[in-house]
Amino acid sequence: MSEQDVRTFKVGADDDGIRLDRWFKRNLPDTSFTTVAMWARSGQLRVDGARATPGDRIAAGQLIRVPPVEAVREDAPKKKERVELSDEQNAYIREMVIHRDAQAIVINKPPGLATQGGTKTTEHVDGLLDGLQFDGESRPKLVHRLDKDTSGALLIARTTRAAAYFAKTFSSRTARKTYWALVVGVPSIEDGTIELPIAKQPGSGGEKMHVDEKEGAPARTRYRVIEMAGTTTAWLELIPYTGRTHQLRVHLAAIGHPIVGDGKYGGQAAFLTGGISRKMHLHSRRIRVDHPDGGEIDVQAELPTHFAESLKQLGFDEMLGNTMPLETPPPPSKAVKKQQAKQHAKNLRKDRKGERRNRGSEPVRGAAGKAPPKGKPAGKKPGPKPAPKKPGPPRARP
Repeated sequence: MSEQDVRTFKVGADDDGIRLDRWFKRNLPDTSFTTVAMWARSGQLRVDGARATPGDRIAAGQLIRVPPVEAVREDAPKKKERVELSDEQNAYIREMVIHRDAQAIVINKPPGLATQGGTKTTEHVDGLLDGLQFDGESRPKLVHRLDKDTSGALLIARTTRAAAYFAKTFSSRTARKTYWALVVGVPSIEDGTIELPIAKQPGSGGEKMHVDEKEGAPARTRYRVIEMAGTTTAWLELIPYTGRTHQLRVHLAAIGHPIVGDGKYGGQAAFLTGGISRKMHLHSRRIRVDHPDGGEIDVQAELPTHFAESLKQLGFDEMLGNTMPLETPPPPSKAVKKQQAKQHAKNLRKDRKGERRNRGSEPVRGAAGKAPPKGKPAGKKPGPKPAPKKPGPPRARP
């Protein structure tokens, strides 16, 4: 390999702070991760002259040294060619659009449509994104995902700059997503917070999660009961403050109230009788996120047909969900409460220690504000001497 054939790229402002493997996916999409990892192991991949790994973070202005195209191994897996969408597929994905501007698109994803492809999954949102390019210069990009059977608002970036901006927003937890769910039974606490760590369930191949107090990642969900149908079913509003896989489904099943239709985590108990749909009743109702050009995106997604029909059948009034306060300050987490208690106790000890020092070191002051003379005790300011007693009348002598 000749050094003259080596390619050098300068990191742009839009790619500031992203991982190196993510940079390749954005800027050299035909280069597979396997190839990038091979270059890194052999020392051919460098950033500002230093050896780099796919997981390294890069900064604007840095120079990335990339081997020539010929250095790609012939047996490296080739990226699949993009399939041109049919008119029906273009119409299908465009009918989902509920918000569109120069930087972002929000779609109302139907239940049953996966966000990304996988084993035996041929139709998914990621594969239909070409239909959402419209007049844009580049193919739109996913910035978060919804489970296949979860419906509702899904944010899509239209530019590389917007994708980087939204990625930071989601990682910093400043984006706010609100979900609606029907659950089995009624929680005893109508407005509460679930804090249970979540991890992959062993033996499930990573397809299922569970609560794991020792090895799980912290997960926190706020919920409120909007309305209840006796003691059999409740309609909840959910706000996840962390983004763990299947978080809402795992948390609700863990407190004994699985989502209606979620057989994976609720088993047979998750299915109601009386003609209620067996589809999962979990819907991304609202998404609110800061916009890259200023202001914010705030969009609500209408319910899918099966969810709306279940609300009516159970006697719930959809307007009650719309009138509830969707945004309230979250209660402090257990970790925050513990830290606050420690700080409070520390401040009390500090104040008491200062009081003891002051009592032992400050001189006693007299009424005039001066220290008393040596040898004389401090006391009240002496008053005027008492007047001598006047002699009384002479006593008569016998």
